[in-house]
Amino acid sequence: MNITPPATAQRLLTNKASLNETRIEDFSLRPAMGEIVLKIDRVALTTNNITYAAFGDAMHYWDFFPTGDANWGHMPAWGFADVVTSEVAGVEVGERFYGYFPLATQILMRPERVTPRGFYDASEHRRTLTSAYNQYTRCSQDEVYSQANENYQMLVRPLFLTSFMCADFLQDAEFFGAKQIVVSSASSKTAYGTAFCLDGHGIKLIALTSTGNKSFVEQLGCYQQAITYDELTKIDTCLPTLYLDFSGDEALRAKVHQHFGNTLVYDCFAGSAQNTQFLRDTALPGPEPKFYFAPVQIRKRNADWGPAVVTARYNAAELDFIHRVSAPDTSGAPWMRIKEHRGFAAAQILIDDLHAGRIDPALGHVVILVSPEHAQ
Repeated sequence: MNITPPATAQRLLTNKASLNETRIEDFSLRPAMGEIVLKIDRVALTTNNITYAAFGDAMHYWDFFPTGDANWGHMPAWGFADVVTSEVAGVEVGERFYGYFPLATQILMRPERVTPRGFYDASEHRRTLTSAYNQYTRCSQDEVYSQANENYQMLVRPLFLTSFMCADFLQDAEFFGAKQIVVSSASSKTAYGTAFCLDGHGIKLIALTSTGNKSFVEQLGCYQQAITYDELTKIDTCLPTLYLDFSGDEALRAKVHQHFGNTLVYDCFAGSAQNTQFLRDTALPGPEPKFYFAPVQIRKRNADWGPAVVTARYNAAELDFIHRVSAPDTSGAPWMRIKEHRGFAAAQILIDDLHAGRIDPALGHVVILVSPEHAQ
């Protein structure tokens, strides 16, 4: 029997012109034939979500969850939700799904291509958007899912997919002839996820990080060397070098190019929460910076290996990474500790901290969205 959704839901909107400015508002749900209502339980928030917002117009991230207000958007996040209303065959009330959600207590979706694995949201406004973000995975059929690891899964999966495919892209290209990789923002989860995947593959990994994060990066164990930004010139320039940039800092990029000169063989820009200009031509010496986009490598590997093999390899790597980040190290602490926040007011504070970079790299942040008055 279907559960009738509340007459109103709550959502957190982001000022597109000032990403740390948010507001809470009520809105109405009006499900139509062929739609389902999901109650969004919890989402993960990282600097990746700030990146989604920063590139919201350029890469259409704002378009996934329209708000009806040109100046205020839904910052997307990955998380878990439960079906509370459904008239769609194959999608039952009470089922739990993982996927891409707005910061809201409920959402309407129009499932199509329903399979045991899950469904795609075929709402009209999403039909032209990147399909990977429209797919919702049924937790009961997800080989990686476990209730105990939900927080780690939603923190790791969207970032680690980028990491896994970035590592595969570089290996596929035989590192463009490089013998060492210099990784900026090395304490970020996407950066050390990539380093985790590359560790043991015959390439030296050098972490570039802030003074405050150097000890954290060193204890990760997946970088062979950790260097602070002001120590950049200490890195050996005799070896062919690949720059893997997760910072988007143009001044740092210039220093890297100037320091390595002709030994810099490739400059791979893997994304940033701070640089919203993509890659500007700054007339640097050495190779032209290239933007890495995970879906391109996913499409290539789907063609090379077939989707089933890609999924199996990714699932195995993701489980290994979740086990590593959640397992205590020699000091008794995991790479990533979970901090849960409850409600939209707490999410507002967290978003402001993420935007300002006031985040401990050893913490993973989860927001529980459903308040008691909206719980079913």
